Amino acid sequence: MGFFNWHPNLCALFLAFLLFSLHAYSASVNRSVYIVHMDKSFMPKIFTSPDGCAVVSPDELQSLKNSPGFVSAYADRNVTLDTTHSFEFLSLNPSYGLWPASKYGEDVIIGVIDTGIWPESESFKDDGMTPVPARWKGICEEGQEFNASLCNKKLIGARYFNKGLIGAHPGIKISMNSPRDTAGHGTHTSSTTGGNYVQDASFFGYAKGTARGMAPRARIAMYKVIWDEGRYASDVLAGMEQAVIDGVDVISISMGFNGVPLYEDPIAIASFAAMEKGVLVSSSAGNAGPSLGTLHNGIPWVMTVAAGTIDRAFAGTLTLRNGKTITGWTMFPAPALVNDLQLYYNKTLSACNSTKLLSKGPGEIIIVCANTGSISDQIFTVTESRIAGAIFISDETEIGRMPCPGLVISSKDGPAVIKYATTKSKAPASIQFQQTILGIKPAPNVTFYTSRGPSPSYQGILKPDVMAPGDVVLASYIPNGIAAQIGNYIALSSDFNLLSGTSMACPHASGVAALLKGVHPEWSAAAIRSALVTTANPLDNTNKPINDNGENASPLAMGAGQIDPNRALDPGLIYDATPQDYVNLLCSTNFTKKQIMTITRSKSYNCSNPSPDLNYPSFIGFYSTHVSTHLSSNFQRTVTNVGQGAATYKVKVVEPEGSTIVISPETLVFIQTYEKQSYNVSMKYKSNKKGKVSFGEIVWIEENGNHTVRSPIVISPLVRF
Repeated sequence: MGFFNWHPNLCALFLAFLLFSLHAYSASVNRSVYIVHMDKSFMPKIFTSPDGCAVVSPDELQSLKNSPGFVSAYADRNVTLDTTHSFEFLSLNPSYGLWPASKYGEDVIIGVIDTGIWPESESFKDDGMTPVPARWKGICEEGQEFNASLCNKKLIGARYFNKGLIGAHPGIKISMNSPRDTAGHGTHTSSTTGGNYVQDASFFGYAKGTARGMAPRARIAMYKVIWDEGRYASDVLAGMEQAVIDGVDVISISMGFNGVPLYEDPIAIASFAAMEKGVLVSSSAGNAGPSLGTLHNGIPWVMTVAAGTIDRAFAGTLTLRNGKTITGWTMFPAPALVNDLQLYYNKTLSACNSTKLLSKGPGEIIIVCANTGSISDQIFTVTESRIAGAIFISDETEIGRMPCPGLVISSKDGPAVIKYATTKSKAPASIQFQQTILGIKPAPNVTFYTSRGPSPSYQGILKPDVMAPGDVVLASYIPNGIAAQIGNYIALSSDFNLLSGTSMACPHASGVAALLKGVHPEWSAAAIRSALVTTANPLDNTNKPINDNGENASPLAMGAGQIDPNRALDPGLIYDATPQDYVNLLCSTNFTKKQIMTITRSKSYNCSNPSPDLNYPSFIGFYSTHVSTHLSSNFQRTVTNVGQGAATYKVKVVEPEGSTIVISPETLVFIQTYEKQSYNVSMKYKSNKKGKVSFGEIVWIEENGNHTVRSPIVISPLVRF
């Protein structure tokens, strides 16, 4: 369903139809763009959707509100945009597990909602692809510098949506009016989720190898909704609804809306319709961490993905004349010759905070920058000063680009380097770049920037759901964009780029969801999400709890943990949910009937059984820091046995600190596959004046040990928004 399969002029026609019938049109007043939702039963048959974008005056908006079938209208708003090794880090393997079981995602269709796509990229060649599935209804929409012939058996569809942008800025000149990507974001996310195999990929010598997406045989359809000239909710809604109409199996959307209720969030509205059709929507959590309550896309019927690090580092080596070699971090994009230069340390110059001082320093040197301030500022200062080379002493782990020939070493290695520089005559040293180190421990860690729950849009569901690799991810990029810089004036392009963010984590999870859909086409969106949540790994590669800035990571930061694709293939039990279950949750809120209908867009649902207790694979309870009291929460869950035949599960509970949890019953017995069993959770806890987040887990363990079904449980302070 969606007005976005209308002819380009039908949005305006829809508005004209309504306004003409109401005799309310006037060309002389100020107008704004609104997203309008109508009752399906009142729509003229020419229109296929109850949604539209309307450029209206305040009086015309009021007339619309008084028209038959009007449900809601709200102002259009801006949206926030939130490899060669990550598949190995997630243990995807051609010999066993999810890849061969799903035939690498063959014939599964992933719809990507983003900035467009660069169709000529090697990642979107259709080598080895079978014919396009007959069920596909999409098109390759022609436009500026984009012909229909650019689509193929890999990139099977491409559309673009900008009526909201044009409505907000009449007469605007759009620089690339087609599905072609001018930002690089959409090309990167598309190739991450479903890109084909590309040999000899790298970022200026870093991360060398064969690139591929999580589902390398899946089909990709791009829906361009983000423009250099602006980003609008109505265009996002348009793209998502068209994706469902076209027949995608999974939607990957690496963007979100901050501070909006569910009934005004186009992603929430469009994803509800997708969920009804069995389409999983995978979304990014946002990059506003590390504070609590910064997450967007905390929508109960979508999968919300946080970002973690990968066990890979990009490095260089500092070699001293005495034979000592020190490895550090760098992404300087060239094989620079920094050989046998003086390693120089001076307390004044080595603050690296003055371009003027550094420019007046000795000639060809490698300056040692002390650990005295912001490393980003130091890198900028050294770049401006055109120093031959630099060693930065810092323990910061999340650093951006390196436009100067520099190397970051740890504070542990710093004293030896300073001693060498100050005691050896001339102190000769060399730096080598373009090295990649695998197997870094510990990994993954939660990234600093990933947004944390609880969700502002609905706190009663634990978000995010899972974590996926999102830090410094290699994927395809636009060849006419800036991928790196040398100095402040030399811009470099690349067919591949290393980007970070939950925008990069989301397509990893989307691709794995597509693989699961390929193996289990009958599973609902909730079932696929459940499989990923209950099999996610809360431990790093040292078998210790995943770290979040020096502490054990909370589920509010990482969800259930890092996705584990091969375990998700066979989760044992799943927590399923129907559209009516989500409606029951909506009915338990203070939303009005019209606000609920804005989301559901159907009168076929009812509010006869309102309940906030959704059958979700995780649990969350809240307390107020202002009141010292004892609290309790009760939950009921129903699990479906998707294992092979009869099974018996027993529960193991790790209680959050200061809480008591009782599970009833403690044993679940299944006679056959697809049988359902229910259990109850009673949780008693007390408030904490310091606002501490405590967490534990409820784990159902099969007696034969074949399956372990884990659900995180969190006790969180209420977050005021």
